[in-house]
Amino acid sequence: MGEHRRWGPGRGFRPPWWPENEPFPPRGGPWWAGRRRRFRRRVGFAFATFFLLLFATSALAVMVVSGALGVGDRRALLVPTAILGLLLLGALFGVAVWAVRRVAGPVGDVMEAADRVAAGDHDARVEERGPRETRRLARAFNEMTERLRAAEHQRRDLLADLAHELRTPLSVIRGNMEGILDGVYHADRTHLEPVLEESRVMSRLLDDLETLSTAEAGALRLYREPVEPADLVDDAVAAFGPSAADAGITLEAKTAEGLPEIEVDRVRIGQVLANLLSNAIRHTPPDGSVLIAAERAGDRVGFAVSDSGSGVPVDVLPHIFDRFVKTADSGGAGLGLAIARSLVEAHGGEIAASSEPGKGTTIRFTIPVVARP
Repeated sequence: MGEHRRWGPGRGFRPPWWPENEPFPPRGGPWWAGRRRRFRRRVGFAFATFFLLLFATSALAVMVVSGALGVGDRRALLVPTAILGLLLLGALFGVAVWAVRRVAGPVGDVMEAADRVAAGDHDARVEERGPRETRRLARAFNEMTERLRAAEHQRRDLLADLAHELRTPLSVIRGNMEGILDGVYHADRTHLEPVLEESRVMSRLLDDLETLSTAEAGALRLYREPVEPADLVDDAVAAFGPSAADAGITLEAKTAEGLPEIEVDRVRIGQVLANLLSNAIRHTPPDGSVLIAAERAGDRVGFAVSDSGSGVPVDVLPHIFDRFVKTADSGGAGLGLAIARSLVEAHGGEIAASSEPGKGTTIRFTIPVVARP
């Protein structure tokens, strides 16, 4: 276990989320406890001031009303008024203390946890307690910190995966160029072509990352136009028919009749089908088959790409649309399906995968039909 987890009073280590300018362990309790106590004192002071003003106002009102009713000696009412007011004040003060503890406690928990999150501890959670509003606040806070934690993990994983994917082409480029400069290799086609090819790999990787990040951020520009689903299927078959034939794979197309138009960016949806078909052909052995189909799916048009290949392992299938997820025999950087999902979702569609190891994989996605007035 790493050192960053062995923290605690008396151990001599600081937690990873602890502020640099704060001593650890803190003196006089947790460093956030002071803010929590001040919050409770302020709320209590506000309630106490309110009830004292209420008591004074009630006494004055009794005296004014007694004068209006013709009570001669208003001073005689001061003692019973004071006793009644004190009893009322005591009851209200008890209710106020209960209310302060019921509300201030959960809010103080959120303040404490918010300080920890601000300091970098994305594992901070609060207990859902107190009135309904404070429970909703705690639930919303927990959901927010969970999203922050997931985003932080995704960021770290992305940086690690990106470094891993760039390491191989950079190593090839560096090795060949150093060999040429040192005179070990000749500056000929044999040694310069790998450099050019690896630079293309890096360029494709960066283009894929740009497309993926833009689509996930909702900033991808789509040039929508009404398109016949059969045209998309025909274009995909025409583009990948030769490569499938060269690999000894049968590429079939099946389009249902009477499909309505869909309003999509033809280039982007073509990119989705291209990613799916290239994966299917790559994982299908010779004499196998790949089927691309289009059919009606309720108020949507559904597309499916099926192959008779090796299938996807059960443990990988739930993560097949994540970045840099690849099976043992996959090529590329593992971004194709992540891009496909982002592009489909950018069109308001949905995508899913099913697979049976040894029998093939099917990936389906749906696109909404054009709404006609």
